[in-house]
Amino acid sequence: MATPVVMPQMGESIAEGTVVRWLKKVGDKIERDEPLFEISTDKVDAEIPSPMAGVLTEIKVQPGETVAVNSVVATIGQSGESPSPPDSAVATGRAQAATSAQPQADGTPTKTPPPSAPMAAQGGANGGDRALTRDDLRRQRSSPLVRRIAREHDVDIGQLAGSGIGGRVTKQDILEYIEAKPTAPSAPSAPAAPASSPGERVEVQPLSVMRKKIAEHMVLSRRTSAHVHSVFHINFSAVDKIRQTKKAEYERMGAKLTYMSFIAKAVVDAIRRHPIINSSLDGENVVYKKDVNLGIAVALDNGLIVPVIKNADEKNILGLSRAIADVAGRARSKQLKPEEVQGGTFTITNPGTFGAQFGMPIINQPQVAILGVGIVEKRPVVVDDAIAIRTMAYLTLGYDHRLVDGAAADEFMSDVKKQIENFDPNQV
Repeated sequence: MATPVVMPQMGESIAEGTVVRWLKKVGDKIERDEPLFEISTDKVDAEIPSPMAGVLTEIKVQPGETVAVNSVVATIGQSGESPSPPDSAVATGRAQAATSAQPQADGTPTKTPPPSAPMAAQGGANGGDRALTRDDLRRQRSSPLVRRIAREHDVDIGQLAGSGIGGRVTKQDILEYIEAKPTAPSAPSAPAAPASSPGERVEVQPLSVMRKKIAEHMVLSRRTSAHVHSVFHINFSAVDKIRQTKKAEYERMGAKLTYMSFIAKAVVDAIRRHPIINSSLDGENVVYKKDVNLGIAVALDNGLIVPVIKNADEKNILGLSRAIADVAGRARSKQLKPEEVQGGTFTITNPGTFGAQFGMPIINQPQVAILGVGIVEKRPVVVDDAIAIRTMAYLTLGYDHRLVDGAAADEFMSDVKKQIENFDPNQV
């Protein structure tokens, strides 16, 4: 019996995914959990494993196509089973579409009636089914993320024509609608300069699916949150001494003791004492998260991904070191599981890896804060009215001023700074 392969849900608010490429072709044998195809969603690029061993008998969704989660994208049969013929229903639909496009006797093309709108009410033989309210229809036609954007911008989703599966209102739909809303007239501006001069040699490439999603998220976050940043200069000399003493021991245990391990530990400990940093804003309500789920931004060749370490506050330095290395490695090899890219409550990003002194990171929605880590290096600093060399780094907290005040943000960062500069070697 053929087993359907479905588009997985790679995040809480994800409603659809795009097939990037197939790693197998029809007729190929495949083992259970062997990578079958690659997808791209709002949150992650990932290789999806096969749900069973057998033969790939049919591919229903081609590379570049976007379908709703749980849609069947392929089928797998038993070894020796022949590839399936084209779906008769699909073939019939295509034939009907071709027939509907034929001109009538007077030369006017026949118009195919548009799909009917969702029913406003459902009635059964017993009359027990209730009428669908407008809120019901909104839930059917949009994701939680889209509904949140609609609330924040006072948009009635019921008035939007969705471009997604079954008329679903996608994030792109609502962002374009908000962008197109009339604004106050402004003074005329000078015409824009051409993208390139005549004769200039250029290369034009389309944005990747992941790049498009990142662009959408960054613009959405800027629109949503009132971004403010605080920068702290922190002395890592004590941490550096502990690393030099302990790194060989950690390597024997299969872990790498990095500066990020100490930063992550200081952050999750401080979050427990400053719960507003681990919250989110839902309309007029503040949602305090009881679990500290730490997102670690990982740079990829074609973008950025943020795997999440669940219950990070319950781990010691060794546990955090192992977890960070594990999720970062599997992010780069596209081996993350759906649950490992959702549920984050706070994010750390590390532009210092590439030599940046510090960065001004954009908040990862719906979180209210993000920490940027600059390069850790030796610098001259003033110590007791004298110039000394210390291992220093800038840490930048980006926070949503709608919910987090400057005093709360700076108290949190002061707490992180104090723990890093006075790290107890017995905790490592």
